[in-house]
Amino acid sequence: MIARAKRAVAEGAPVVVAGGGDGTINAVASALVGSTTSLGVLPLGTLNHFAKDLNIPLELDQAVANAVRGEAAPVDVGEVNGRIFLNNSSLGIYPDIVRDREHQQKHLGRSKWHAFARAVFVAARRFPFMSVRLKINGAEHSRRTPFVFIGNNEYMQGLTMGERERLDSGKMYLYVAQKPTRLGLLRYAIHALFGRLSEAKDFDVLSATELVIETRHRKMRVATDGEVTVMAPPLCYRSRAAALRVIVPAAPAT
Repeated sequence: MIARAKRAVAEGAPVVVAGGGDGTINAVASALVGSTTSLGVLPLGTLNHFAKDLNIPLELDQAVANAVRGEAAPVDVGEVNGRIFLNNSSLGIYPDIVRDREHQQKHLGRSKWHAFARAVFVAARRFPFMSVRLKINGAEHSRRTPFVFIGNNEYMQGLTMGERERLDSGKMYLYVAQKPTRLGLLRYAIHALFGRLSEAKDFDVLSATELVIETRHRKMRVATDGEVTVMAPPLCYRSRAAALRVIVPAAPAT
């Protein structure tokens, strides 16, 4: 799929359309970032955060019509150690839960939600914390936390964590969880899955165009748009402003 998208860019295709969930859209977008080829989105996943934030229709026929008749708009993407993300990236408990859930689905044949519930239970029993050093805006912050969340643009708008008002501010937003109880840890995991982290409390919130996360671990599991990758710290994040063109609904004529 990624190879086909890269080939389309090389051939000068004006638009590449991807159908799937946020992970699939991320994969195709990674081949288009920095090019003049626009991305058309058919939101066929469970949550479809990226499509929702750009007001792309969720109904398939309307999404197809938008890919044909819409207009290209530049949006930001986040990047960590060369890997892009359209929505968010996270460290700590959430990547662990995703990895455990996928293992149960693949090897034990459990449903997604059954596997997720068991993965959350295991994580809560382990009660994992990690020590990180954050370098952002010329300052350093040391934290011991179960969860670090980096959003491509601002996620916390009132109580609608799953929504962003804009994707073109050129900034990332860093949310670092303070030390919670086991119940708080469970809340973080559930809120992260459903994209409603603003309902969780006790967060440090910082914005920047780039940041670095250091840790003593030689390898870290890092989630980007729900897909987990093993990376070697330091984790170097940056916002790539207006690096991706996406087909969105045309503005009403005045």
